[in-house]
Order: sequence, then C-alpha cells, then structure tokens
Amino acid sequence: MQKIDQFIGSFSFDGRLAEVDIIGSIAHTKMLVKTKIINNTDGKQIILGLTSILNEIRNGTKLGDEEDVHQAIEKELINRIGTVGGKMHTARSRNDQVVTSLRLYIKLQIKIVKKLINSFQKILVKKALDNIDVVIPGFTHLQPAQPILAAHHILAYAWMLQRDKERFTDCYKRTDILPLGSAALAGTSFNINRKYTAKLLGFQHISENSLDAVSDRDFAIELVFCLSLTALHLTRFCEEIILWMTPEFNYIKIDDKFTSGSSIMPQKRNPDCAEVIRGKSGRIFGDLIALLTIIKSLPLAYNRDLQEDKPPIFDALDNTKICLRVITDMISSLEFISEQTFKSTEKGFLAATEIADYLAKNNVPFRTAHGIVKDIVLYCKKRSKNLNELSIEEYNRFSKIFKKDIFKYLDAKNIIKMKTSYGGTSKKSVLCQIRNIQQKLK
Repeated sequence: MQKIDQFIGSFSFDGRLAEVDIIGSIAHTKMLVKTKIINNTDGKQIILGLTSILNEIRNGTKLGDEEDVHQAIEKELINRIGTVGGKMHTARSRNDQVVTSLRLYIKLQIKIVKKLINSFQKILVKKALDNIDVVIPGFTHLQPAQPILAAHHILAYAWMLQRDKERFTDCYKRTDILPLGSAALAGTSFNINRKYTAKLLGFQHISENSLDAVSDRDFAIELVFCLSLTALHLTRFCEEIILWMTPEFNYIKIDDKFTSGSSIMPQKRNPDCAEVIRGKSGRIFGDLIALLTIIKSLPLAYNRDLQEDKPPIFDALDNTKICLRVITDMISSLEFISEQTFKSTEKGFLAATEIADYLAKNNVPFRTAHGIVKDIVLYCKKRSKNLNELSIEEYNRFSKIFKKDIFKYLDAKNIIKMKTSYGGTSKKSVLCQIRNIQQKLK
C-alpha cells in the first residue's frame, strides 16, 4: 500500500507551493470569518496556526511527508490547534485549492522572470553603447552579407527579449483569475464572498465557470510556451557566441570562468556556458510538450493527471531563470576584437548591395543593377580581387553609369553611415533604437 501512496502522491514535487498554499488558506479563512461561515475565535486560531507554520517554512523547517503539500499543511495545523483546524477546508475542495496555489505561484514567478529579462536587456544596451563604433559583418544564410554595427546586432536580441516580456505580461493577465470558490467542480452552497478572497490574494478577476476553473491549465501551458520562446532566443545568441569565439571568426572574447578546458587538449577553452544554455532549451521545449500531452484529451473536470503539471512547470521555470542569470553575467564580460571584425568585412563582397543601390539611384532598374553587380563579383572572383581593388575603368566595363564617387560606396564605415532608415544600422539610427528601448526598460 505504501508504494501506491507514493505513486499517486505529489509531495515530492509540489512542496514548493507550501508558502502560497498557506497564504491562500489564510485568505480563505478570513473570508469564512467575514461571511460568518465560521466564527471569529476559530478563524483567529486557524490564522495564527497557519502563520506560525508559514514562518517556520520560511526559516527552513520542512513539512512532514504526506500525499501532497495541501494535506501536509492541514495535518500540521490540526496537530497544532486541534480539530478546529479542519474547519479551514470548509467551502472549498483540493481541486480549486491546488489551482489557486499554482496561479499564485506562477504570478510571482512571472514577475521574477521579467526582472531577469530586464536585467539582461540592460546589459545588452550597455554593450551596444560600449561598441557603438565597432563594425562587424552581417550575415544571411551564415554567408557574409552587409556590414553592420556590432551594437545593431546586439540590440536585435534586446528587442526579442522585449517581445518576451510582453508575452509574459499577457500571460500574467490570464493567470490573474481566482478559481477558489469553485470547490470540486460545481461551486458551493455556502454563502461565500469570492470577490473578497480575490481582493485579499491580489487577483484582479474571479473565474466565471466552476468546471473550467478547476480543470483549466491554459495559463500554465502559456507560461511554459513563453519560457520556451525566451529559451529559444537565448540559444540563438549562444550559437553566435560559440561561432564568434572560434579561431575562424575570432570576433569576441569572454571571461574564462564561462569556459572550460579540454581534458586532453591543453590549448582549448570551450564555450561551455553558452553550450549548456543551448542544451537546456531542449529540456524546456520538452516541458512544453509534456504539459500539452498531459492536458490533451482530458475530460472535464478535475482529473488526477493534472498533478503531473507541476514538474514540467517547475523545471521550465528553474532552467529559464538560471539561463537568464548566466547569460547576463557572460555577456557582461564580452569584448569585441574590433580589428578582426572590421577585417572580416573585407571578405565576401559586402559592398555589392551598395553598388546595386548606386546604379538604382542613377535610374538603372534595380533588377538590371543586380545583374550588373553579379557580373562584377564574378569578375573579381576570377581575378582574386576585392570590389575596392577595381579601377574606375574596370567598373566602366560593366556600366558607364559608374563615376569616381562609387568608391565611397565601397567603404564599410561609409556603407553603415548611409543606412539611416528607421531601424537601420547607421549610428544615428542605432542611437535612436537605444533611446527607445531605454524608455521601455524604465
């Protein structure tokens, strides 16, 4: 029988809900007193007992092992104050109790995750300002494409994270709904005051349908999706960090504490932190799939399957938070090797688009201009030349439109300076980006 109790129990993982569960029970008890469902004396005794348990938990005391955290708290309360402790559970079920605790917990966690994202964004903005004049190649298909400012590249991630924060804000709205008072599935015949309980617990809304309230885990799925997308964004940056650290790129340095040596090759420093963040994303994505699979095809209302929602939620939260903390510290230490990044802009004919634009500005249809520049690039490749090594006479072989001013279109810094469109990579545009995102970070 003991094995079955362990099998169906959840205390091993839902123990972290103890604090929010007690906070919910204190509010529920206050509501029971206010509505005269239990008397004031009993209510005070219950609240004092719960408060003492809460304080001890906060100081590191562990609850006794029970089927779940809710039962463990109720048993401990009854041990302390006697059978009056059982009145705490009047007008509620574990079904609405557990989802209330989960919503309270997730609301707190969303605030923590948003703060961590904000901290990372501030580091990205600082790095953008520190590297406002550093020129790097921009890539498409991992092929050199056009020169850009390193600051522009870094800020792309700041804007991704801004969208992540907005998603968490939306998720918070749908989590901020009190299910307590739905009881097992049908509501209760006691004259409860759900709006009062919601006010005590800081919920903006109360659930409209008791069946939906006890079985809804959409907010949890949405949370883990938001965490998955944040993790995905971190992996994209980590992949670039890993590439940029290779000798083939040699664009950046990061502090040695974010790397490790090889067990056999003494010359190596491996970007382990970036790789582990990249790897942890797989766990977080798996948590999302696990949660979706638990809820899939589940009939109304509460089913015991739903207790298995917590491990993937907790795992996704824990791993996303640690990844955000580590990447924030890692990027704080990042330094661009500006001589090397600028030198790389000389490879791959990065000025090709500018030459096409030059022709288009001189009334050549862009598609025609595109073909002319393609021929110029082929000409350069056959002769192992760069675009800035051609003479004006060589350019005129392909079009008489070219004048000597074409050469200012071949310099990476000039190319960047000309990208003045809103959201572009010119220094002016990038500084505008920085001001805009700093406003949002306030």
